[in-house]
Amino acid sequence: MESIKQQQTSRLIQQNLADVFSREGANFYGRAFVTISGVSVTPDLMTARIYLSVYNVAEKAEVLQQIEESAYDIKQSLYKRIRNKLRRMPTLEFFLDNSLDEVDKLDKIFKDISKEDEQPEG
Repeated sequence: MESIKQQQTSRLIQQNLADVFSREGANFYGRAFVTISGVSVTPDLMTARIYLSVYNVAEKAEVLQQIEESAYDIKQSLYKRIRNKLRRMPTLEFFLDNSLDEVDKLDKIFKDISKEDEQPEG
C-alpha cells in the first residue's frame, strides 16, 4: 500500500506529465495518441513508473522506444512544472499498459459468443 506522500507525488506527476504530453507530445512520439493510465512512485520517491496506453498506431513498442529516447527532454519539461513542489525529481520509467487492449479483446469475444447464441440452429 502506498503512503500518502507516494500517492500525492504520483498524482502530481500524472497531472503534469499529461499536460506535457498534450502540449509537447508530437515532439516526443509523433502522431500517436498516448494517455497516462497510471503512475506509481517507489517508497523512496526516487523512481516514478509511468504506465502508458498507446492508440492510433500499430507498433506500440516503437512509440514506447521513442518516448524512452526522449526521456531526458520529457523529464526537463516535467521538472519545469513541478520544481517548486518536490525536493528531488524522480527518475522516470515508462511501461506499456495493455489492459485496455485486453478489455477490447474480451469484449469482442463476448459479442461473438452472444451472436452465436442468437443464431438459430440448423
